[in-house]
Amino acid sequence: MKMILTGNESAAWGARLSKPKVIAAYPITPQTSIIETIAAFIANGEMDARYIRVESEHSAMAACIAAQNTGVRTYTATSAHGLALMHEVLMWASGARLPIVMSVVNRAMAPPWSVWTDQLDTMAERDSGWIQVYAQNNQEVLDSIIMSYKIAEKHNILLPTMVIEDAFILSHTSEGVDIPEQKKVDDFLGEYIPAFKLDPDEPGGFGSLIMPEGPYMEFRYKMALAMDEARNEIKKVVEEYNENFNRNYSPFIEEYRTEDADAVMVVLGTIGSTAKDVVDKMREKGKKVGVARVRYFRPFPIDEIRALAKKTSMIGVVDRSYSFGPGADLYAETKSVLYGHTTIPVKNYVMGLGGRDITPQVLEKVFNDMLAITKEGVVDREVEWVGLHGDERWS
Repeated sequence: MKMILTGNESAAWGARLSKPKVIAAYPITPQTSIIETIAAFIANGEMDARYIRVESEHSAMAACIAAQNTGVRTYTATSAHGLALMHEVLMWASGARLPIVMSVVNRAMAPPWSVWTDQLDTMAERDSGWIQVYAQNNQEVLDSIIMSYKIAEKHNILLPTMVIEDAFILSHTSEGVDIPEQKKVDDFLGEYIPAFKLDPDEPGGFGSLIMPEGPYMEFRYKMALAMDEARNEIKKVVEEYNENFNRNYSPFIEEYRTEDADAVMVVLGTIGSTAKDVVDKMREKGKKVGVARVRYFRPFPIDEIRALAKKTSMIGVVDRSYSFGPGADLYAETKSVLYGHTTIPVKNYVMGLGGRDITPQVLEKVFNDMLAITKEGVVDREVEWVGLHGDERWS
């Protein structure tokens, strides 16, 4: 079935098709229409689930944790400060090895107050133990939610997942979306079989106090192993999904015209769509550039980034977030995995914060800057903030 859906409606349909039994969420712009749509599904009898009205995002995640512990699928959604308020219980969900799926609509953090897109909110949670997948369009939002349940629920994984979409660019923008048949989704996901659950007939302790000599460190080691193992499961599940639903997703990185590129731009989210159009226009001018869109930020695509570096002479990493370390988040991870594996120049471009437009014109200037670095073999400055007011270089 084809429908015209916003990104948020696509997220709601992804949840509906996956059949979680408990939804707990608190409204926050620009996420609110996800849970409004789900509430309507439940009220109309189109979705068999319990909707829990809570007083905060912290409580929403706590309710999902409690429900998931009883052995049912759960779902929630949030954004920006709501995600930040969840921080404590995000750690609990991953540490308790609960395969909760959550939609996050990327939104800038205040002050100054903003409701527009920026990826700092999810980047601030990159070490919380959650799998993170960044969607490029509304179809990918829906499909990623379904795939995320199958990946997260594997007993060798058991890690919660964030399915991430850009505020307004996806959340409130309508596109044609293919809605899979419910039976096909049911067959793909199968029945949820929890690895463990609360059972009055078999009482046990969960999350109890552990002394320093106890297995706390071993628990964290097992989480790290599970995140590594998730790479294999992601590959398997994405391939299976492509075959069953006629999709064409790459597991970790979607590459576009990188096979002979002199310079490749690495991006997250919706920037990839604009960048591909710019690549086509620049190729018409004889400029060999390409783009690589990272789908999964956690687990990070280590092997794929290293393989990408072997195809090109320069990598430019675009971040829609910032960090107070040596470059922004995607750049820092990319540079880290390339250390000792390549000598090609790598540069960070920070742009689009607070929803500022990332236009084709700006991206073309960035590509030209990358090509200049390719010729010179030297990065003029490691981190470049693109599009600041008064900066004529990028205007």
